[in-house]
Amino acid sequence: MTNFWDDLPQPFFILAPMEAVTDVVFRQVIDRAARPDVYFSEFTNATGWAAAGDKAIGGRLIKRDDESPIVAQLWGVVPEAMTALSSHCRELGYDGIDINMGCPDSSAVKTGGGAGMIRTPEVASSIIAAAKTSGLPVSVKTRLGYSRVDEWQDWLSHILRQDVVALTIHLRTKKEMSKAPAHFELIPAIKALRDEIAPQTKLIINGDIRDRAHGLDLVREHGVDGVMIGRGIFHNPFAFESEPKDHSREELLGLLRLQLDLHDDYAKSIGPRKFDPLKRFFKIYVRDFEGAAELRDQLMHTTDTDKVRQILDQIKTPA
Repeated sequence: MTNFWDDLPQPFFILAPMEAVTDVVFRQVIDRAARPDVYFSEFTNATGWAAAGDKAIGGRLIKRDDESPIVAQLWGVVPEAMTALSSHCRELGYDGIDINMGCPDSSAVKTGGGAGMIRTPEVASSIIAAAKTSGLPVSVKTRLGYSRVDEWQDWLSHILRQDVVALTIHLRTKKEMSKAPAHFELIPAIKALRDEIAPQTKLIINGDIRDRAHGLDLVREHGVDGVMIGRGIFHNPFAFESEPKDHSREELLGLLRLQLDLHDDYAKSIGPRKFDPLKRFFKIYVRDFEGAAELRDQLMHTTDTDKVRQILDQIKTPA
């Protein structure tokens, strides 16, 4: 098995998988802004794919060859389905499989997937084993526990005993969602547990990490292997740049224009893409400059990409 995780820089940085956000289009925008060391796909339902094929997963596994290393993040509770989709991901050219055991979304949890798997450790073991049949390196992304923070030791111990190549911990419980601060204070104890049970497993932290500089501070303090940035990218699309600097309005709006163009390109080559989900991205690029709030309000009332471009074209370039 080729394990790309062993070849990453230390520490390494990852763009977190986010539903309806980190698709092939947005990943290319972030690549233009400041590339992370590893990409993840959106989380993809193995059971749905096994039953209905690609039409069941809405293009979540579409990728470009130049995104490597890229990990397919999968979820589900049926080992046979996980075996089938993991093998398919290898055929698609993915570099690894990550099992989502932390998503708090009710549609995943009610079937026992996502964070629901915290309650069924034996199922978690069988799903990891199923993914390993692909021959790709298998990692896990999870939370500290389901309802209580103090669940972390038993739960993470169990996952570490499954010999996964990497373990990403969103430093909250399922119940806390993203409403409570991330429990950075637990990192030393979690790292000690990893060192004791599975020192070969890469330890990655996630939750409330703003950018590379913030991540590096946490690495220096705690000695973890990697950092995953999720919502921080909504506050700064340049979050992964090695030397933070100010970015102009033109740079920010240039990223928006790129996303509009890629959205239209993929709509032509692959199939229709809904416009309204694009609006969630406007706040990423239309911020931190004079008139940003007014411009964002205008854009939120648009109905297609051409209307967005028309408004952007009316903005005067600074003298």
